[in-house]
Amino acid sequence: MATSSITIRGARTHNLADLDLDIPRHRLVVFVGRSGSGKSSLVFDTVAAEAGYQLNETYPPFVRNRLPKWARPPVDRIDGVSPVVVIDQRRIGGNARSTVGTITDTWTYLRLLYSRIGEPWVGESDHFSFNEPAGMCRACAGLGEVVVSATERFLDLDKSLADGAILLPGFGHGGYWYDQYAGIGVFDPDIPLRKWGETERDALLYGGAAAARLGRRPPKDYEGIVERFERIHLHTSDNLSERKQETIRRFTRAECCPECGGDRLNEASRAVTVLGHTIGEMARMEVGELAGLVATIRAPRVAPVVEALHARLDAMITIGLGYLTLGRATTTLSGGESQRIKTVKHLGSSLIEMTYVVDEPTVGLHPTDVESMTRLLARLRDSGNSVLVVEHDPAVMACADQIVELGPGAGSQGGRLVFQGTFTDLRAADTPTARALARQRNTARRHPRQASGKLTVAEASRNNLRGVTVDIPTGVLTVLTGVAGSGKSSLAAEFAARHRAIALDQKPVSATRRSTPLTYTGIAPAIRKLFARRNRVPAALFSANSAGGCPDCGGLGVIYTDLAFLDGQETVCGTCHGRRFTPEALSHTVDGLSIADIDELTVAEALERLPEPAITRALERLAEVGLGYLRLGEPLSGLSGGECQRVKIARELREATEPAVYLLDEPTTGLHPADIETLLRVLDALVDAGHTVVVIEHNLEVIRHADWLIDLGPGPGRHGGTVLFEGPVAHYTGHATPTSRALDALAQ
Repeated sequence: MATSSITIRGARTHNLADLDLDIPRHRLVVFVGRSGSGKSSLVFDTVAAEAGYQLNETYPPFVRNRLPKWARPPVDRIDGVSPVVVIDQRRIGGNARSTVGTITDTWTYLRLLYSRIGEPWVGESDHFSFNEPAGMCRACAGLGEVVVSATERFLDLDKSLADGAILLPGFGHGGYWYDQYAGIGVFDPDIPLRKWGETERDALLYGGAAAARLGRRPPKDYEGIVERFERIHLHTSDNLSERKQETIRRFTRAECCPECGGDRLNEASRAVTVLGHTIGEMARMEVGELAGLVATIRAPRVAPVVEALHARLDAMITIGLGYLTLGRATTTLSGGESQRIKTVKHLGSSLIEMTYVVDEPTVGLHPTDVESMTRLLARLRDSGNSVLVVEHDPAVMACADQIVELGPGAGSQGGRLVFQGTFTDLRAADTPTARALARQRNTARRHPRQASGKLTVAEASRNNLRGVTVDIPTGVLTVLTGVAGSGKSSLAAEFAARHRAIALDQKPVSATRRSTPLTYTGIAPAIRKLFARRNRVPAALFSANSAGGCPDCGGLGVIYTDLAFLDGQETVCGTCHGRRFTPEALSHTVDGLSIADIDELTVAEALERLPEPAITRALERLAEVGLGYLRLGEPLSGLSGGECQRVKIARELREATEPAVYLLDEPTTGLHPADIETLLRVLDALVDAGHTVVVIEHNLEVIRHADWLIDLGPGPGRHGGTVLFEGPVAHYTGHATPTSRALDALAQ
């Protein structure tokens, strides 16, 4: 018999405190709470993990080994779970062949369309696939780009050959190929290359005709530097060593394929048209424009294809991605764009009784676009599914059937049920979220700080920017606003390129599980010295990688067993029971804590219990940026994009000495409204220290707090790229723009 709720009893994942909860099924349920309160531990690491684990168990071992791995969560009982679909914020990534068209399946429909009604006819749909030999351009193998030598990076013209003017590995003085140029009696090795004639430099680089024009001819087997480099590094089928790969990255660049012009297809496929447009031209159209064109196709025999294609394109427009093109590489999409692309894939599904778990779907969305996202979440629910959303945006909370708040704090202070009910009831409750929402609405605008100067970006035309010229004031906080795709990131990238801004982005701090706050902050040696000093033993005894490590697991705490085609088994070490250290190391304590207990301390707890200057100095900055809830032994590879960005901010607060320019991309990602106040204090601290801070942001509280605002738009893609306003935030009222309307609505 169908159950009406997901029943959870005794959930203990991470900081969940034996949590009991009933989550209604077939409802849109939003989970709120401060960063680190346990939302993700409940929704992703408990509900989704249990559903994924149970579903995987229904498959045979061979299939199971190729499915995503789910670890069963520590919980007494979970009932009422159904197959789960996780829509997270991880960038889609993929390889160079992955595009918006391929990831959404729209390219499949477009290929089918061209193979049926395209003129002239060239073959089946694989002739329009750049991943198939029948369709791909031979020159670039369907990538649309070719790798060419970045010859401008090969030489340092201010140096002579003897001083190392040739920057390629192996060409410097004493290098393997040095004598092929300096020792052949053609080039003077002691004169800086800038004083050479142009013919001499061309002969050094390219050989050939330029070398033939020299007064002293080189040997018959002479190769120019470029020819030799390309023969050794680019025109080889051997497996490239890491050193060769690094050299290629440094001394080459990607250029649009001269054969196909970036269309990726061969000449015959590029010539086929539908409605007078080639498939390459359609791939370069914005989705909104393409949808209008596709809708005019009237051929009855392809009506089902047109209907399916238009439905996918329409879904992308509805979700706010109408400014993208099908030819855009997925590697260039932001986390928010990636998440919305994933959502599009599920809208046309006829599956019901699924559980959709969505992580902050409003990331990257302007306030005026949030309504489109909430409609899509409601469509998933109304199709007969359960939709569980982790979110901080009040607009999403207001559309929820039920809200679950965890907390009241972070880390050990969270993991408890604080509230469960409607949004109206939440507004009347006395919870951290309710109090933060009340403060947001009542916060008055601040007086802007005075700039110390300005940095100009003139005639910027990157991507969709239309010759934009703006002045970025220095010594203050500037926010770049506008709808998704309006040109904010393009302007920020142009600004960074011209003025050497330090980008504090959301890319992972570390990709390995061994990197933790303990190792990242560099306090591990100080902690080992503290234990050694207090217990009068060698510091090496407190290193899991040295004398103190458990000999059976090598200080890892787990033992991995390879089971061939079955899942590899990772088990807790039976000797140290996962604590990683020898009994001797664990027998020594500091204030009742063993060296293994240190990993379980949060940053905030460590500041209280380990009052050593070398330790507290490094940890205070993490606490200042609102990361006091992180455990010292927690892998940094598991942090969200917003958390990674704040870790980088903490590092800059600790290390920056000279005034610098910082560029941040949506630093409120993953932040509870109460934690945004902490972030604003951190940004103010950077400004007060003499730095210039530029932020790309949609959060209205951050926008109101800024000293200067630059709004781009009015729309996305080709409809944006112009400056709508630049000036103090308080002056931006009564304008017929999305950002101005959102600010005016907040002030009412």
